[in-house]
Amino acid sequence: MSTLAPLAQLRPVSTIFAVFLTCLAAMSVLMPRSANAADRDQIEAFLTTTGFDVALDSIALTSSSAPTMLGMEPDAFGADWSRLTKQVFDTEQMHEMALGILEKTLDEDVLDHAVEFYSSDLGQRLVEAENASHMVEDDELKQEQGRAIVAGLVQISSPRVDVLNRMNLAISGTETALRALQEVQIRFLLAASAAGVVELRLDADGLRAMMRENEGNLRAALQQSALAGAAYTYQAFSDEEVEGYTEALENPKMQEVYELLNAVQYEIMANRFEVLAQKMADLHPGQDI
Repeated sequence: MSTLAPLAQLRPVSTIFAVFLTCLAAMSVLMPRSANAADRDQIEAFLTTTGFDVALDSIALTSSSAPTMLGMEPDAFGADWSRLTKQVFDTEQMHEMALGILEKTLDEDVLDHAVEFYSSDLGQRLVEAENASHMVEDDELKQEQGRAIVAGLVQISSPRVDVLNRMNLAISGTETALRALQEVQIRFLLAASAAGVVELRLDADGLRAMMRENEGNLRAALQQSALAGAAYTYQAFSDEEVEGYTEALENPKMQEVYELLNAVQYEIMANRFEVLAQKMADLHPGQDI
């Protein structure tokens, strides 16, 4: 297996992983079960109405970044990589994990608030657009188109750029996404090291210190990726609709919903990457098992 150099070979994850984390990752602590916690049927309906079920499914797309995080080529593990990632990022299993956490943590009050908005005509159109954006596999093309939209908005001094930045901040700020991105990488690298997939020359504290040295560039990349992603996703919506959505996201109850969903999404992602690292020990770069 390969040896991971402490600086040069620790590459940033792929753009799709960074954008996904920007939108959905957070480091909040899950709260104990509330007396008003929603039941399983309510949560199932909530996942569908808000589009969070599709967001869970799209975690599987981030698996393409795993070899890159280890300093390897994306196709290093041969044709069997697809089979392995489908097994680890099983959508039904991730769905069950989310249900198990949300049953203990999601309040009926905040659930009802989110469902009321997302079940509206505008809310359902937004969910449809977000679902489609989550599942786009050619992320480079999506980013390219999003950057072109942003450039056009900047050229005419459109206030929409500021609104999109507000929207991204309401969903999950850059600092939150940055910390989540770092922690997912660290947990994955440590699991890969324990499984013998790579040899690390740094411990967890050393990895965090190394990542802090490169935070500036990553922070800027996350901001740009999030803005381009939002511009692409909501391009069919009017300025008034984007403003209305942003205000809805800034509501304290919606903030509570997203804080929890972000934590759930982050924990499932980190968990799946740790399992992936363990199973990668049975693969050999460039070969099928």
